[in-house]
Amino acid sequence: MKTIYLLFTLTLSTLSNAWKIEGIGEFSPEKISNNLFVIHGPFGKPNIQNQGFINNPGIIIGKEGVIIIDPGSSYDIGKKVIKEVEKITKKPIISVFNTHIHGDHWLGNHAIIEKYPNTKIYAHPQMIIEAKNGKGNKWINIMTTLTNGLTKDTIATYPTNPIKHLQVIKLDSEQFKIHNPTIKSHTNTDIMIEHINSKTLFLGDNSFVNRMGPFDNSSSIHDNIKVLQYATNLGLNYYVPGHGSSGNVNHTVKPFLDYLLIIQSEAKKGYEKDFTDYEIKPIAIKKLNSYKNWHGFYGQLGNHISKVLLEVEALEL
Repeated sequence: MKTIYLLFTLTLSTLSNAWKIEGIGEFSPEKISNNLFVIHGPFGKPNIQNQGFINNPGIIIGKEGVIIIDPGSSYDIGKKVIKEVEKITKKPIISVFNTHIHGDHWLGNHAIIEKYPNTKIYAHPQMIIEAKNGKGNKWINIMTTLTNGLTKDTIATYPTNPIKHLQVIKLDSEQFKIHNPTIKSHTNTDIMIEHINSKTLFLGDNSFVNRMGPFDNSSSIHDNIKVLQYATNLGLNYYVPGHGSSGNVNHTVKPFLDYLLIIQSEAKKGYEKDFTDYEIKPIAIKKLNSYKNWHGFYGQLGNHISKVLLEVEALEL
């Protein structure tokens, strides 16, 4: 009877310590390979209900310390990521990678540096420049507005170490290789991080699974296609998207790549017929039936077609 009571008590303790977001779900590190974990965030835009948390923080546990990839959207989310790390190891966080400038991925840096002030934070050099020149504070304001002030205590805490394409970085017992084969993709600040030890690629927002994201003025759909083809050709075991579930290349890269190829193809055909984006959309949507349940599909499709059509027009000039 004492054994049963103890197990029951431990179960309650574990449940009470779970990272819960009321009305959204519970979140904890999911093991991808031997020492690599991902906390898969919920779908949706940052809001007060999800506390601004929507991305996929990565956790790699080395011999002496922990490496984090994209610690989340705010000071509070960063603290929650730290708590989840502490449930699986007592080793300190020694390094962080930020995949790109969008604040839902990196504003959690604040919590990491508060607790581990000597942590090095790696990012694309253009991200460091843009973050320091106003976009960091811009993203603070965006997140504060979207969460109705919930993330207002966040301070923009910038990456410290610029990195370059094909650079290999040894951190503790772990090795990482940086990939950014094009000037633009999802943004002009993207890096993909390969964890060499486990043959895993963190894609950032170059790929989504069951979710659609926006393309802003710094992006290129044509180059995003090239980046995903490049990622496919790396032939790695695991791929982690910026949003959505992780898996092999067929699960994590191919669906979004195929989507981009379809809208690119339809935009080219439409351009040749002098169609507008409004005329191209109903034709394209007939070929995108398997994506209709992706979060944000109907909200983003028109914008994506308009964007890729402008790119096709620019390439023809």
